Amino acid sequence: MFEARQGKEIVVKLGNRIGLLFDIFKPISERGISILAVCGVASGDESVIRLVTDDNLRAMDVLNECEYLVVEEEDVILLELPHKPGMLKRITHALASEEIDVRQIYGSALPGQEKSLVVLRTSNDGHALLRLNKV
Repeated sequence: MFEARQGKEIVVKLGNRIGLLFDIFKPISERGISILAVCGVASGDESVIRLVTDDNLRAMDVLNECEYLVVEEEDVILLELPHKPGMLKRITHALASEEIDVRQIYGSALPGQEKSLVVLRTSNDGHALLRLNKV
């Protein structure tokens, strides 16, 4: 029905300012790297940008060349789900029934698409992967 697999996201912590996202996305796109998912949160003068790309190693090199502080690459779960009502309910129920805490979630799909992409980080990604691949 769907695929859950181990993935990595790049975590960048920076000062918050207008144009920051453009300054990050421009050099990544100029190198032909696709951003598969992004989550950005600004709080006051600080921002945290999380990126899943089709080539994290090259994306981190680009960000380092631009002198952006790449804090780390974190393990995440990448879920390709059918784009239909109830899928998030189904996966969150499966995780809750195993006492797995969801610590981060973001994702997206467009109307008319058959699939959506969801990025998760949990209290136990290994166990979560096993459980999700049985749903």
